[in-house]
Amino acid sequence: MCRNIKTLANFEPPATDDEIRASALQFVRKLSGATRPSRVNEAAFERAVDEVTAAANKLIHSLKTSAPPRNREEEARKAREQAIKRFA
Repeated sequence: MCRNIKTLANFEPPATDDEIRASALQFVRKLSGATRPSRVNEAAFERAVDEVTAAANKLIHSLKTSAPPRNREEEARKAREQAIKRFA
């Protein structure tokens, strides 16, 4: 999976629509192999982003868990520490 796509489930506060759309955009970019589609493919690209956003939104809001919600700041701190170890 693309490293830029972040886990969005089970956070407090919940993932925003913008975060879900950004994740969908990264996913479609990865699948298509293009960060910016050509004009001829722009409509198909945007439609794919919209459809993936809708599916992801439905998934994120329908998941149930007994685990306590994760803290965004704590998860970001862990990610920074892992990056330091990985690239040191």
